[in-house]
Amino acid sequence: MRVAVIGGGAAGYFAALSVIEHHPKAQVTIYEKSDKVLSKVRISGGGRCNVTHDEPVVSRLIKHYPRGANFLRKAFAIFSVPDTIAWFKRHGVALKAEADGRMFPITDDSSTVVHALYDTAMRQGVRLALRSGVTRVEPVEGGFRLVMNDRMVMADKVIVTTGGHPKPDSYAWLAELGHRIEPPVPSLFTFNIPDDPIHQLMGVALPARVRIVGTSLESTGPVLITHWGLSGPAVLRLSAWGARSLSEKAYRFTVQVNWAGGRSEEVLRSQLGAEAMTLDRKAARNVDPFHLPTRFWVFQLDRAGIDPAQVWGTVPRKAKNRLLDLLTNDRYEVSGKTTFKEEFVTAGGVALEQVAPLTMQSSIYPGLHFAGEVLDIDGITGGFNFQAAWTTGFIAGRSVGG
Repeated sequence: MRVAVIGGGAAGYFAALSVIEHHPKAQVTIYEKSDKVLSKVRISGGGRCNVTHDEPVVSRLIKHYPRGANFLRKAFAIFSVPDTIAWFKRHGVALKAEADGRMFPITDDSSTVVHALYDTAMRQGVRLALRSGVTRVEPVEGGFRLVMNDRMVMADKVIVTTGGHPKPDSYAWLAELGHRIEPPVPSLFTFNIPDDPIHQLMGVALPARVRIVGTSLESTGPVLITHWGLSGPAVLRLSAWGARSLSEKAYRFTVQVNWAGGRSEEVLRSQLGAEAMTLDRKAARNVDPFHLPTRFWVFQLDRAGIDPAQVWGTVPRKAKNRLLDLLTNDRYEVSGKTTFKEEFVTAGGVALEQVAPLTMQSSIYPGLHFAGEVLDIDGITGGFNFQAAWTTGFIAGRSVGG
């Protein structure tokens, strides 16, 4: 059985290894259009590779996927987080869970994961064809013909693992086969706030609640202030859940930020009042009972019209109210986004109703399977996208034998 895997990323390698595991006599070739494989694995998690998320319960795991949750519910029943942990352990990669649930190799080095996938594939006889971009797949009697710029090859089974793409044209060859393509839009992006003084706080991070004004979209967690605007897990989660609606807004919207992690103005005022005897004699810069980053606290004092050197007890009530409003109801005009070019995630791809979740096989052409982000599946940040890649790749590779 000749199996062609189109795409040399995480899902592609896992699918190829699954084919070999379940069908040892198969001849498996990975066709990669570039001259590198597993690029996204190498750079993910800041070079540490966020392999998966420490969530063994499927009903809770699927809540982290804005698109594809119901599809993955069935797929995760076959291969889920505990299976991923066990697979990598068998192949020499022990994983550790961090406080937020993200799981990394204990080496904190993505090359550990890369070598486990690449070296295992080479040892098991998986062939690799670099600079071999497939431009068309043609169903023929008994299999498929893969058309490339310089040649054509035949395969009995095909697994498409070409990843997500920001441009619809990249899916044209799949649409030609009759597959419906959900229009791709970026997911997991940061919010650009041009020409705003908050850029002075680049590098400051703190827990906050972020909401898109005029919508029900809301997220709580760490927010990172950057030289272009707002980033961090809370913002990235929000961008994932709002991928389509924010695209429709052309990435122009108002964001409301509660810098107190969601605490209300009344709660903060009460805390200030309870500590008034201690705080009133201090300079405003030294007051902060909310334990915010010093640079951030002084920045907000300035915005509220409070001199950081002023004795807190002499600060007018109106200025204090303005400060509390800034801490709980801050607003910024977002104009544009910044995606992680190497780690981009796309909402959209092959429509899931045309793919069987227990085999990853096309409902149009038997023998044609899909895995990874080429499907209309995407998760929030935290290892969820890789878990979807491992799961769909495993199932696709297992199922090519019929």
